[in-house]
Amino acid sequence: MSMQYYQHFPVLSIMILFLGAFLVALFHKSRFMRTFITSVAVIGSFAMMIALIKPVMLNGEIITYWLGGRVPDGGYAIGIALEVDAVSLFFGILVSLAVLLSGLYSFRYTKQDDARDKFFTLYLMLAGGVMGIVLSGDLFNIYVMLEVMTFAAVALTAYRSWNPNAREAAFKYLVVGSIGSSSVLLGIALIYANCHTLNLAQISALAMSKMNPSMLLAFALLFVGFGTKAFMVPFHPIAADAHAAAPSSVSVLISGVFTKTGVYGIIRVCYFLFRTMGMPAVQTGVVLIGSVSMFLCVTMALNQHDFKRLLAFHSISQIGYILTSLGLCTALGIAGGLYHAINHTLFKGLLFLTAGAVLYSTGTTKLEKLGGLAKKMPQTAALFMIGAFSISGVPPFNGFVSKWMIYQATYEKAMETGSIGYALVTVLAVVTSVLTLASFVKVGQSVFFGEMPIEYQNVKETPASMLVPMWIMAGLCLATGLLPNLMFKYLLGPATGAVLNSPAYIDSAMGAGYAASQMPDMSLMADPVIVFAGAWKPLSWLLLFVIILAAVALASLMSKKRTSESGAVIDSKHDTFFGGEENTFSQVASGDLFWGFKHNMRKYLGFMSNAHNGITNEYVTWGVVDLAIIIVYCFIFI
Repeated sequence: MSMQYYQHFPVLSIMILFLGAFLVALFHKSRFMRTFITSVAVIGSFAMMIALIKPVMLNGEIITYWLGGRVPDGGYAIGIALEVDAVSLFFGILVSLAVLLSGLYSFRYTKQDDARDKFFTLYLMLAGGVMGIVLSGDLFNIYVMLEVMTFAAVALTAYRSWNPNAREAAFKYLVVGSIGSSSVLLGIALIYANCHTLNLAQISALAMSKMNPSMLLAFALLFVGFGTKAFMVPFHPIAADAHAAAPSSVSVLISGVFTKTGVYGIIRVCYFLFRTMGMPAVQTGVVLIGSVSMFLCVTMALNQHDFKRLLAFHSISQIGYILTSLGLCTALGIAGGLYHAINHTLFKGLLFLTAGAVLYSTGTTKLEKLGGLAKKMPQTAALFMIGAFSISGVPPFNGFVSKWMIYQATYEKAMETGSIGYALVTVLAVVTSVLTLASFVKVGQSVFFGEMPIEYQNVKETPASMLVPMWIMAGLCLATGLLPNLMFKYLLGPATGAVLNSPAYIDSAMGAGYAASQMPDMSLMADPVIVFAGAWKPLSWLLLFVIILAAVALASLMSKKRTSESGAVIDSKHDTFFGGEENTFSQVASGDLFWGFKHNMRKYLGFMSNAHNGITNEYVTWGVVDLAIIIVYCFIFI
């Protein structure tokens, strides 16, 4: 394929989604046209991203597309550019794949909803906004797309407006999310005041020579702004509310797509714009935030009594894995974080779609009201098990390989630095995997196994149009686990190299030699060597056996304290709830399975219960305090 064709694919992949949103609104009365337009838009965008793998990933090209042909003049970038390197394409593929599969799922899933034309208009706007972020080479254009994405996500969260929880979740999403948007905008303003440009490549070339207090403040603001979009702690409570209220196909986008824009932004800010990730203070800070997000949210997931809220907290926990690995600033750590980003999009998307299937067939996602659905929905149950094994790191599914890479990367960092802190991160990552598996034992017992309530005797399997996208995701969970070498060749290797090689990106936009003229100490890097011990060695399986054994033992110990009789309401001061969820007893013990754990951790869980009280003002306070802490941290240690 010649350059004349694929150089236009980045802008077309964005335009087709926004044009689709406009046409869906225009032909809103025709169900056929709505389905046809949406299908063409999501398939076309995905196809163009796949078509760029050969030139960008394999041939190492960086595609720079100047809108209106306004190329740099007089040494300054005055136009808006789309610039696609291996990092941008990596996230573009993730975004377009998730949009495609969840969009196909949505056609039947939203059949019983009103205003479906508005749903797909907002859906395509959200998709277009995300694609615009990951493919844009202009910082202010990223902010514009960030706002388009955010408002579309808020509207989709409130889509089922008859549910008061949906309206409340959307309001929280909007208010708390405004902290992130405002931080990004202020950070951009400070950068422009210092660098007099908004082009990512030129900012990267000039930033280090113009570092001063205002630029350091800009770094902190951008980090917090994108961290908000990734729902890192302490911005995580709004994600749980949004996932619980939004349609499941939207949850796939919020979890697998929306959060990736935050991860992408953090990569661009830390590795590229300011190149601060090489500093020990930044590495420590990012790893700490990732580790806290990873562990705190998995413990909260154990206490949830709603299928989708539980998945929401697990989603944030998995984002913690990604941030932790990226914060190591090693080739293996970057590759492991990117690998887990792929896997998170797949297994978390699959799990949210299975939760949507349960809701579609039964009308509820409350764990205490469900049970025995594997008898009536065997395919959905099998798909859930694949997703649960994947997220828990059970081979041969994808989560095992990426988590193994993260374990190895954190351990090697501990050996390299002689820091016991990184060794503890390795232990924490393994413990989090154990708790993840334990919590999905709870979900499997509560939803798909055990005794079936009488009211669900006539439940039927999910329609085929919903099952097909789920099976595709399930197949990819297996394929990406069994074929790590292909993943390294076509995606992870090139993307990891691009993260560490900013001069190539700069020269592609500003002209050959520009990076060297502005950064004489920087030079083009050779492709990084990623030494991966391999997940399929006996030691790996031994570790897996220990993890599974520990998880089973933990689940067994936690369930010994069951004292209530069937149908009774639990009345225990050690039971906790988050976000207003009521904890009730179930015949399959969904509420009481981890009574022993909650008893032993009652002080911690009591504190978490009081902290996560659903009050928007307090969540905003958390965000403001976190922003202040990060700013102070940057000024002291960077």
